[in-house]
Amino acid sequence: MKIATFNVNGINGRLPRLLEWLGESQPDVACLQELKTVDASFPAAAIAQAGYGALWHGQKGFNGVAILARGAEPVELRRGLPGDAADTQSRYLEAAVNGVVIGCLYLPNGNPQPGPKFDYKLAWFERFIRHAETLRECGAPVVLAGDYNVVPTDDVADIYSTRSWKKDALLQPESRDAYGRLLAQGWTDAIRHLHPGEPVYTFWDYFRDRWPRNAGLRIDHLLLNSLAATRLADAGVDREQRGKEKASDHAPAWVRLAD
Repeated sequence: MKIATFNVNGINGRLPRLLEWLGESQPDVACLQELKTVDASFPAAAIAQAGYGALWHGQKGFNGVAILARGAEPVELRRGLPGDAADTQSRYLEAAVNGVVIGCLYLPNGNPQPGPKFDYKLAWFERFIRHAETLRECGAPVVLAGDYNVVPTDDVADIYSTRSWKKDALLQPESRDAYGRLLAQGWTDAIRHLHPGEPVYTFWDYFRDRWPRNAGLRIDHLLLNSLAATRLADAGVDREQRGKEKASDHAPAWVRLAD
């Protein structure tokens, strides 16, 4: 079972790239972030024609998440992260697909920091940590996949260089502490687990020729609970997608779970 996460950076504007990737990579589950469209404008027909059932949680111009399932209909378990009824941003969707619980998330960027956006990022992260704890021992394999907007370390395996990112919310100690506390619950960072010390980037900014220079960051993660981790067979990034015309600034990351 191949489970992927892909920040598409505008699903309608990059629909040809998304459909092309689905055809080439054929993930069994695809978690999408930054749809940047209202629910009514989600391209459900095109995705269905590609062979995928879909759930989506959209928002005009910003955010938005979706879960696609190849040859199946994902069963919705939760829409929105619990813990703050006043939070209307579309950043979390949870579903069951073929016996696996999938959490699709778009964690707040948090820039500029310090400030209200960074405070919101940390508050959202705390809510996510609490919810993840309820899922960890739910009795089913769980995969929490998405754009976490956190570079876990300063190591070249996670970021090409920290020089121009020192003040960015993605690298702040508070962001990394929250990610570390999440892992400490018992989650496995699949890509880092299978590729220790190897530079595996998932995001390359559009500016300063960062894609041609491979000046990337690792901010898209797939975390597995113990039941899913025992089935972990492979993990990687479809980095070639980033080099295509009118591509997202992210590349899809994925894991493969043995049956």
